[in-house]
Amino acid sequence: MTRHKRKMTRGRVIAALTAALGLTGAAIATNVMLSPAGAAAVWPTPNGQQPVTKTIEVSGTRDGGLKRFYGTGDLGDGGQDEGQPPLFKLADGAVLKNVVIGSPAADGIHCSGSCTLRNVWWEDVGEDAATFKGTSSSATYKVYGGGAKKASDKVFQFNGAGKLVVSKFQVSDFGKLVRTCGNCSKQYKRTIIVHDVDVTAPGKSIVGINTNYGDTAALRDIRIHGDSSRKISTCDRFTGNNTGAEPTKTGSGPDGTYCRFTSADISYK
Repeated sequence: MTRHKRKMTRGRVIAALTAALGLTGAAIATNVMLSPAGAAAVWPTPNGQQPVTKTIEVSGTRDGGLKRFYGTGDLGDGGQDEGQPPLFKLADGAVLKNVVIGSPAADGIHCSGSCTLRNVWWEDVGEDAATFKGTSSSATYKVYGGGAKKASDKVFQFNGAGKLVVSKFQVSDFGKLVRTCGNCSKQYKRTIIVHDVDVTAPGKSIVGINTNYGDTAALRDIRIHGDSSRKISTCDRFTGNNTGAEPTKTGSGPDGTYCRFTSADISYK
């Protein structure tokens, strides 16, 4: 019996985005700090600052009031070493909003399960900006608004299971915007939607996924700035593993199955 794969149309992707964020279409268009005509948002001026000496545990909702949080003591190394603790650790279902993460940023934010990051800004990404670690296939991670700069490697590290939705975000001077883990000891199928995002060179890739685990990435309304030579890869495909070995890259660009977008979804400014 032959099974026909059902491709995600633009309408289905937008509907999935709306449902995942729990917003109406109007809210998606207006509930974020944006300049007119979809231009990149103006970076906020922090409202004071707070040193973080120990990981802040968040359950429920925490509003940072746009204060700058930065690591100090054990969280103040400022290096790129793997295994650093985060500044914030979110419990399943937690919401973190209106936060500026300064430098040193340690390993940014860890989400233990479903989480929402709303209007969170990384001035100088540390090891990673955020790592998503939930183990349920129904876990949903929402990044809405905000931005990240100076990520020498990954901005969002997707180690867990479920769906990641990145909307109305901006990123510049980065390695990878989203990467599903290529060699974690426990692997999952992961779904990514990146929608209405401004990407500014230099950068290496927007999304990297593992096709052998069934990962998919849908890109919609992506604006790439300052990359006239088109060096920033849109969607890289890999064969991942659970042994810790370096994953093998197998392709790049839209393929209709794993990297779900067309050239019309990417514009160069």
